[in-house]
This record gives sequence, C-alpha cells and structure tokens, in this order.
Amino acid sequence: MVQGIRVHETGGPEVLRYESFDLPEPGPGEARVRHAAIGLNFLDVYFRTGLYPAPNGLPLVPGSEGAGVVVAVGDGVTTVQPGDRVAYVVGPGSYVTERNVPADRLVRVPDAVPDDEAAGMMLKGMTVQYLLNRTYKVGPGTTILFHAAAGGVGLIAGQWAKHLGATVIGTAGGPEKCALAKSHGYDHVIDYRSQDFVAAVKDITGGAGVDVVYDSIGKDTFPASLDVLKPLGLFCSFGSASGPVPPFQMALLSQKGSLFATRPTLFTYIAKRTDLEAASSGLFDVVRSGAVKIPVARRYALKDAAQAHIDLEARKTTGTMVLIP
Repeated sequence: MVQGIRVHETGGPEVLRYESFDLPEPGPGEARVRHAAIGLNFLDVYFRTGLYPAPNGLPLVPGSEGAGVVVAVGDGVTTVQPGDRVAYVVGPGSYVTERNVPADRLVRVPDAVPDDEAAGMMLKGMTVQYLLNRTYKVGPGTTILFHAAAGGVGLIAGQWAKHLGATVIGTAGGPEKCALAKSHGYDHVIDYRSQDFVAAVKDITGGAGVDVVYDSIGKDTFPASLDVLKPLGLFCSFGSASGPVPPFQMALLSQKGSLFATRPTLFTYIAKRTDLEAASSGLFDVVRSGAVKIPVARRYALKDAAQAHIDLEARKTTGTMVLIP
C-alpha cells in the first residue's frame, strides 16, 4: 500500500482526498521511485478542476514531478538502478509516497542538488530552459517581458535571462512580490495592481516594446500582452492561471505588427530522451554554477495538498512549493 492524494470528481481543493491504495510492481521499462519531495505546480490545478482532462480518467492522482530514490526496476531497465537519486517530469501521478515511472523519463540528480530543490525545479526549470533557449533564443540585446515574475517559473526565468545577457522586465502583484522579483534578476518590475503594464513597458523601452512576452496568466493579460511587442515580436502563451486566452482572429496579429504567437508545452520539448537529457543537464549546470538559485519558499505535508492548492490559487505564494510525503 502507498499513501497519496486522489481526485474522484473534478472541482475545488476539497476534492483532494488523502487515501491509501495499492501500487503494482514496476512493469517492463518502469522504475519505482520513493519520493523525498513532490513538486507543486499550477498545472496540477488544471487537472484537478478538469480544465485539462485526466489522461487515464478518474480517480486521478495529481502532480507531474518529483524527486527521490529508485527502490525497484522492471524488466529491461538499464538507465537507472535501485539506490539512484532521481527526478522526473511526467504525466499526473506524483502526489503519492511511491510511484512507478517510465525509466527513460528519469534523470539522475547531482549530489549538490537537494531533494526538495530537485523536486521543485524540474517542471519549472526545464520550462524556463526551453522558453529562453529554444522557443525564443534570448541573449545580449534581447528585451523580454515575463508575467508572474515572483512565481516559481518567474523567479527562475529572471535569473536565467539576466545570466544570458537580456534586459529583463517583469510584472508582479504588490510591493513585496515586486521586490522579490527585483532581487532575482529583473531589471524592472511593474506592479500590475497599481500600474498599466503596457504603458509602463513603453516607458521603460522608450516606446520600442519588447522582443518577446512570456505569458502564463492568460485571459487577464490578453490582448494587452500583444501591445507591448515590437513589430515581428513573439507572444508566448505557456499557461492560463486566470483562464484560457479567448479565441481571436489571426488578423489581430497582423494589425499589431506582424506578430508571432505560440502555445508551447514542456512535454513536447522533452519528448525525445536526448532533449530531456539536454534540458535537465542545462538546468542542473546553471543551478550548480550559482547563476540560478531555486528558492523553495513553502513546504507542505502531502496530506495538506488541499491547503497548498488554496494558497496557490489565491496567489499567496511566491517561488517554488513542494509537498513532503
């Protein structure tokens, strides 16, 4: 028996139930991981509410990332062995004490990286890795706008983009969150509660706008996010914390400067094992170099996942949050 959180019907945080249930032995190509820490992400909320359908139906075990130790492997597994410290990002299923994971999705965790950081960095950190290095190649001379700058992804992005030589502008809600973002690489932070971020970006850039806007907010920042872009700029919508971007006419992109728009997801960018290894190695390297620090802001007991979701949706949180079995 393992203990964990299951969702029997989609809805609010109250549908997260802490239960005991059976876990089969790892099958061919699988490894069993005993979790030391479990990552908490807004993606988990999308699955809990039904915005994203559960891949295997209900009941659903939320959570897509974790870190721990391999305790058993199935037939044909050669990439890891019992005793290895590993971390992963896969489909839902991580809000448990132990789970079976496709072994080719596991990466070994360097000794210098603690379990809670590893659990909290995989989805967020590799998301930043592909956003800044592949979706749009950020470097010296690039000016970016990153919404939710004080969130878990945003704090990593600010440090990493600054390390790459970019001019980094962020948005956050309230003086404390703005100050936090400013201490994590952002050159300018706009308080969206008291400022019009479009006007503020135009003022900061002398009217030029930014090369790329990274938007995980969705409905509340659209179409305003398009208005901060230079001609031929890129609108990168990688989340929808306030609700999905509403349908729009493609001609809008032409009218606002022949803009580009994309809706990427990490799982496409790491679908190949070689891409997963490159993304995770890039993340671990930049963390071990000290250029990017992973702030684990809150730790919740696994059984308190509902409270963690309440705090997450209320935007009371900053940085990375993890669940501890």
